[in-house]
Amino acid sequence: MVPRYSRPAMTAIWSPENRYRIWFAIEVFAAEAMGEIGTIPAEDARTIRAAYDANVLGEIDVPAIDAIEAVTKHDVIAFLTWAGEKMGPESRWLHQGMTSSDVLDTSLSVQLTQAADILLADLDELLTVLKRRAYEHKLTPTIGRSHGIHAEPVTFGLKLAQAHAEFARHRVRLVAARADIATCAISGAVGTFANVDPRIEEHVANELGLAIEPTSTQVIPRDRHAMFFATLGVIASSVERLAVEIRHLQRTEVLEVEEYFAPGQKGSSAMPHKRNPVLTENLTGLARVVRSAVVPAMENVALWHERDISHSSVERFIGPDATVTLDFALARLTGVVDKLLVYPERMQKNMDRMGGLIHSQRVLLALTQAGLSREDSYALVQRNAMKVWQADGQLSLLQLLKDDPEVTSRIAPDQLELLFDLGYHLKRIDLIFDRVFGVDGSPTS
Repeated sequence: MVPRYSRPAMTAIWSPENRYRIWFAIEVFAAEAMGEIGTIPAEDARTIRAAYDANVLGEIDVPAIDAIEAVTKHDVIAFLTWAGEKMGPESRWLHQGMTSSDVLDTSLSVQLTQAADILLADLDELLTVLKRRAYEHKLTPTIGRSHGIHAEPVTFGLKLAQAHAEFARHRVRLVAARADIATCAISGAVGTFANVDPRIEEHVANELGLAIEPTSTQVIPRDRHAMFFATLGVIASSVERLAVEIRHLQRTEVLEVEEYFAPGQKGSSAMPHKRNPVLTENLTGLARVVRSAVVPAMENVALWHERDISHSSVERFIGPDATVTLDFALARLTGVVDKLLVYPERMQKNMDRMGGLIHSQRVLLALTQAGLSREDSYALVQRNAMKVWQADGQLSLLQLLKDDPEVTSRIAPDQLELLFDLGYHLKRIDLIFDRVFGVDGSPTS
């Protein structure tokens, strides 16, 4: 985790203090269940739970635990040793019949669900801002581009509505990934429950708000984790997609939108005039970091037999790094969209600069409807369009078509003018918005 790209709430999830408190909760809930079914003395189990409720551990002494681990070379044993010193003789019942993976994997499930909850809240904030700005620019015409080249008119609101639909799908995916990862495994060595009653697992799962892992070998199967990190990677890719769109639109030659530039902000150490898209460039880089966790997570699926720990070191990196980075990226993207400067006049100017070429398809279709073959219609429109293209928009496609007798023999000049109506391209915007936001959708609903 890099502090520059970290936010406190998400970072706290991956702190040693939080991890150890989750470990202690798992051990206590397991002991509580053992007391209820008679595996350990019920009175001792109640004492352990009372110590937990009274926060007997107090402040977690991470250096002290690290010092024990330096000797034991085992993190769970080091924690249990330290925690046992805070309790009475009842501490001997902690970890009865359990294996380290019961604690580690269940704890990781808790941390990942905590992280998912923050990311879901991040998505909700982004969706709210995207919706507001989409409605704000619902009918702000701009040029649509394919291959980076002027195609036909769209609206800037439609671009944002498309992003909203994309992130709404991601929210559904993340909810599913959260449910998939939120499992508890307290099944003992090699997952057979030989030394730990399945009722203990059920109790711990209920206390932690997790589902029971149907078959855990000695670890929770890593296909769950792979899907979780793959979901984060796909979300990050959409963060980058919108960031790249904004970066392209901010280029000097385009300048249809611009990141907010704060008073006192400097764009370049050398050139005082610069206003660079640094936030969206940063988002492109952060997306790469999040996606870098996906392949290692997938490679973690293939563990040896009932378990090995080749996944462990990987997850110590990708768990914090992917979630912390995506949390920061989503928050940053929300801020970019919220404060994005939009220039409708420049959008109109860019549409007009190519002499009406953006209406070529309508003329093509009209010629075919007038009885000309598609091939001949295309050739007629293209030969006039290329003159405009080569003149860098200094000629008018409409005027060239009016001057072309092969065209006017099929379409009257006054009818040609109707084919250059910008509003024609925007007639389905309401339909698309209804599909994205609902029929009664509005910026405040």
